[in-house]
Amino acid sequence: MNQTAEANKLIRLRYELLKLGIVAKLRDNNTALMVDPPEDRGLPVWVFVGYGGAYFSWQSAEKRHPVSDVQGAAQVLADYVRR
Repeated sequence: MNQTAEANKLIRLRYELLKLGIVAKLRDNNTALMVDPPEDRGLPVWVFVGYGGAYFSWQSAEKRHPVSDVQGAAQVLADYVRR
């Protein structure tokens, strides 16, 4: 998977997170998404596209969600950073 395709997936995820009220910023030449917990509840969560472009992954790749379900990934991440 090329960097542009990964960046497009992260951009779509960022858009869905923003709709849920979660702030996320593209970083490192659009190869990572930094998701800020609301109300400074903790450290940012870094999200990458991994596993050959098949998954969004975070928490040292312990957590992941298929890139084919961007809305679902955004909801899982929103729940994760709100905890």
